[in-house]
Amino acid sequence: MKVAINACFGGFGLSPEAVSELKKLGGKEPGSDESERCDPLLIQVIEKMGKQAGGPCSNLRIVEVPDDVQWEISDYDGFEHIAERHRTWS
Repeated sequence: MKVAINACFGGFGLSPEAVSELKKLGGKEPGSDESERCDPLLIQVIEKMGKQAGGPCSNLRIVEVPDDVQWEISDYDGFEHIAERHRTWS
């Protein structure tokens, strides 16, 4: 499965041109739901536009995650990575 993440400090965001392209294809700008980051239309736009898809504080990247892995997006100051989901207690 392909998942879109931000690979720099700042945070995930699309450029206005990428949002426009996504809407032309019938998609919508991703919100805070992680499942929206693997939307095929979003992936298509990022792969097509490359660096131009990212907003002002974004460096968007596509990460391949095996289909049988339960994953989550973790970040530090907006710099994201994919982590395998596991149990935690506080």
